[in-house]
Amino acid sequence: MCNNSWVSLCLRSLSVGTKSGYRLFSVTSVDKMDCIHEGAESPDVYIVERLFSSSLVVVVSLSMPRRMNVYHFKRGTEICNYSYSNNILSVRLNRQRMVVCLEESVYIHNIKDMKLLKTLLNIPHNPSGLCALSVNHGNSYLAYPGSQTIGEIMVYDANNLSTVTMIPAHDSPLAALTFNVSGTKLASASERGTVIRVFTIPEGQRLFEFRRGMKRYVSISSLSFSSDAQFLCASSNTETVHIFKLERHSPSREGECPTWGAYVGKMFTAASTYLPSQVSDMMHQDRAFATVRLNMFGLKNICALATVQKLPRLLVASSDGHIYIYNIDTQEGGECVLVRKHRSLPPSNSLTYAATVALPSTPPSSTTLTGYLDGGAKKGDVIPEHEFTKGPVCLDDKNEFPPREGGGKRKKEGGLLSCLKR
Repeated sequence: MCNNSWVSLCLRSLSVGTKSGYRLFSVTSVDKMDCIHEGAESPDVYIVERLFSSSLVVVVSLSMPRRMNVYHFKRGTEICNYSYSNNILSVRLNRQRMVVCLEESVYIHNIKDMKLLKTLLNIPHNPSGLCALSVNHGNSYLAYPGSQTIGEIMVYDANNLSTVTMIPAHDSPLAALTFNVSGTKLASASERGTVIRVFTIPEGQRLFEFRRGMKRYVSISSLSFSSDAQFLCASSNTETVHIFKLERHSPSREGECPTWGAYVGKMFTAASTYLPSQVSDMMHQDRAFATVRLNMFGLKNICALATVQKLPRLLVASSDGHIYIYNIDTQEGGECVLVRKHRSLPPSNSLTYAATVALPSTPPSSTTLTGYLDGGAKKGDVIPEHEFTKGPVCLDDKNEFPPREGGGKRKKEGGLLSCLKR
């Protein structure tokens, strides 16, 4: 899932929290954006997460920020609900796990029966609920900040419930995290917003480093890989969206006529061996392969790379209720071309919603309960509570999940993914 609570934009699916509830959209063509469901179970929805293209959706409302409701939206049925010791800041889903992030703790559930498997307590202060969960069927890597003061990334195996590694990613605190589809790469950005780094998973080795800019610090709001992990896009509170190309520059072959660019590159490489590490790192940072100039500034927005009608596109969803679709030249890069603009929220709803839900300035007060152990609460506590609805709830859609890498046929899932029983 994507790294935002008020709106999720993944693959070709858009989920939007609104003042009156939430909306789910499907983006299958450039010219049309279909609203496939509009939920009104709760007002002021600030978290809405859908399990890929299935009927399972998780909703959290400002009116009850400690309670998470799980719905089968096509049947109009509540599957279950959980309450927690503090406000819910983010929720992440994949085929095996559901992760709920609070300010100083993380809850890991088995998505097949919604049972709580692990509670990570006393994590570093994480006021934005920043975390990422890999979506590949073979792994469930969880990434979250390992420090409040510097950009350390903790990588946790949510399947085997064990710590994998700690990555010293940045000098300043983290602002954005995302995995690629296969869960083999992790991209990160810090609060400075000038440098974006990509690491191998599970090893945690630095693979790429990109410079977004040098003139000013920005707040990066989203990072997203393309499905083939060849490109990475980044959006922020500025008017520019950057697209980076993940490629290794091979050295020129022996005997080739050296170009001026190759000569300068060799000169920089030689110089970097005796310059300070900060300057050397800057020399090796790649710049954006392609960019988009938005007609807005200061609005929260998220971006995603997707294939729509067999062509690569950049999708940008803004808190003013619009979604923009751009064409990308994957060979030459450069400035992307806007091909369509859609509205996901009515004008009367979008501005109020953006102010009260997308960026709530005064969230409900909260107090943290102590004494929790791994796997749940102490005896006698009622948090978290787990209530299943009566009767079975089946997720039997024809397209429950996006295709796996490699294009193989999908096996039928068991447990909740085929049928939920009380």
